[in-house]
Amino acid sequence: MGADRSYAYGAAAGLLGDLLLGDPHRMHPVAVFGRTAGRVERTLWHDHRGWGALHTLVCAGGATALGVAAARAVRTVCPRPAASAALTAVATWAVVGGTSLAREARAVGRALERGDLAAARARLPHLCGRDPQALDADAIARAVVESVAENTSDAVVGALVWGAVAGVPGLLGFRAVNTLDAMVGHKSPRLRRFGWASARLDDVAGWPGARLTAALAVLAGDDPRGAVRAWRADAHRHPSPNAGPVEASFAGALGVRLGGTLSYGGRVEHRPVLNGTGRPVRVADIGRAVRLSRRVGLLALGVTLAGRLIGKGRGR
Repeated sequence: MGADRSYAYGAAAGLLGDLLLGDPHRMHPVAVFGRTAGRVERTLWHDHRGWGALHTLVCAGGATALGVAAARAVRTVCPRPAASAALTAVATWAVVGGTSLAREARAVGRALERGDLAAARARLPHLCGRDPQALDADAIARAVVESVAENTSDAVVGALVWGAVAGVPGLLGFRAVNTLDAMVGHKSPRLRRFGWASARLDDVAGWPGARLTAALAVLAGDDPRGAVRAWRADAHRHPSPNAGPVEASFAGALGVRLGGTLSYGGRVEHRPVLNGTGRPVRVADIGRAVRLSRRVGLLALGVTLAGRLIGKGRGR
């Protein structure tokens, strides 16, 4: 039970650190990983799935191995619960990005409230990869809400799920997989084959966190019945197996309509509408989505810690 308590204290402290401090402005561990993965990509790139799989193995496997080595080093050099808790806290703080997500979403919202569409367009790429110049104020607000929903799963809940399952290696490994998907998992001509392995691995790794995020949005939102209805009716229509449940559940919980036409890298996509009975997104819904994201993150911490304790107890 000592190790489980160490993890619980560390994960709680790490999430609290994110809430209070946010991400560092310099030398963020995820940014360092991204630069390293970029160098590996330049070395290994071939227009072939096998080379992409090797890139995924080197980068995601390396991050996971680093977590294993760090955990073993702490157990060997300083085998005290406080040391293990401190390592877990640092790892959790490094991979969880809820505060930065909220900060960027609110920055776009404030620009829209001022009527400064140029500033909102300039800030939107900090949240998602859509073409901001193709979006009006309402479309930007919708993009922000959708990004908050999806990244609640990717940047908070998914990491907590894998941390509860596999400790520090799970935390680092999940964030590495998710980062690789953002870097090479899209369907550009250059990365369609090379990024296939990263995209598929991210689908698998993100599956449990996405379902937990959707379920917690039902519990934490303003309209639980609406969230369930949208999730059941529309999630499967989304092209992403993990973004679909999350965005549909958030749409129903907030009473808004998400999905529709969007543009990535000059490529226009016509996505299915989620929660078609909801109203169009308004600027004020950005703040509501951020608050819902916060509640979901805190609930996820409690659920994953309880699941870890129960699972370990049954294994004894």
